[in-house]
Amino acid sequence: MIKSMTGFGSAKGSSGRLEITVEVKSVNNRHLDCSVKIPRIFTSIEETLKSLVQTYISRGKVDVSVYIDSSNADDIEIRINHSLAKAYITALHEIARDNGLGSEISVTDLTRYPDILQATRREVDTDVLSADICEILKDALNKFDEMRISEGEKLKTDVLSRLVQIEKLTAMVEEISPETVALYRSKLESKINEVLQSSSVDESRILTEAAIFADRISVDEETVRLRSHITQLRELITSDEPVGRKIDFLVQEFNREANTIGSKGNNVQMSKIIVDLKSEIEKIREQAQNIE
Repeated sequence: MIKSMTGFGSAKGSSGRLEITVEVKSVNNRHLDCSVKIPRIFTSIEETLKSLVQTYISRGKVDVSVYIDSSNADDIEIRINHSLAKAYITALHEIARDNGLGSEISVTDLTRYPDILQATRREVDTDVLSADICEILKDALNKFDEMRISEGEKLKTDVLSRLVQIEKLTAMVEEISPETVALYRSKLESKINEVLQSSSVDESRILTEAAIFADRISVDEETVRLRSHITQLRELITSDEPVGRKIDFLVQEFNREANTIGSKGNNVQMSKIIVDLKSEIEKIREQAQNIE
């Protein structure tokens, strides 16, 4: 199955009492370009997340956002600087004694002084957190893939319908080509008769000129290659592997054959067919930009 390069997926989970939300979104890009947005204190696991993304996605500009909510986590620890507290108490008693003041000191009084109480955040086990975030990311990537597969089916249907049209137009080119030679022979014979003003025309000369012209405008090789490209593209579009780059290359080959046929065609009907043919090829090229 083919996948679109554009998609979105999100998942929620937890690690301890940390609430985690992971979002994955992507847009078209020639190669894989993955960026991870995560709180700075957890950036050590960024490369792990990128490696996981690479197992799911081969190309596209991918943005992974990790949101960590610690509002419900009991990870704040209050530390008491006992030596500093004792030093403040000693100093306060000394001030009271030297100045004949009361020496009653409350806990509230002490907490007004800096650095006696220090609030710190308990260390997080990054290995556990990394494993938990990876599991949530996998869930988000699976949902992301569901959306890409759904979009990919639409792209596949559209490309296959374009191939049917290209096949019909190729058949029309093959049908018109002999008629073009016959028309050229008729015109050539008329011109020779007009110049010579005689009905006695060298038939072998006309046949030779017509054969040269037929060889020059023959599109047999081009239509055979076009049909071969159509078969290849049908096989690619049903593949389970990422085929966007291959389709993009193959479409260039489609265009090359169409341009050659167009340069050989010398009548209005053929020109119209080539315009329609190139239009269908261009639509496939545009769709190929969306395929992984």
